[in-house]
Amino acid sequence: QVQLVESGGGLVQAGGSLRLSCAASGRTFSRYSVGWFRQAPGKERESVAAISWSDGSTYYSNSVKGRFTISRDNAKNTVYLQMNSLKPEDTAVYYCAADRRYFHTVIINEYDYWGQGTQVTVSS
Repeated sequence: QVQLVESGGGLVQAGGSLRLSCAASGRTFSRYSVGWFRQAPGKERESVAAISWSDGSTYYSNSVKGRFTISRDNAKNTVYLQMNSLKPEDTAVYYCAADRRYFHTVIINEYDYWGQGTQVTVSS
């Protein structure tokens, strides 16, 4: 069983930066692949970034590639999402999710554990 808690969201101006954290309980979190998703009002939840526990490989959606960076600190049981050059269209609730698969996935239903979400608002 893994419990996830996101933090780091807030209000930022366009062009600014935020770093989201996904803190996990459980001693084996280092063996969970983790994804970041977001959901804007009236839109479906979408994959933003993901990281595999087995080889550290990462995935980024085209909309955030080059601006967002996913990383993990296994000693702190935490996965981060560094978000730079933020745009108003990045405004959404951001969720982290975890699963024990070897490699990351962008499919929502394949993640077993979810956090409660953190709001990111980017003003123009």
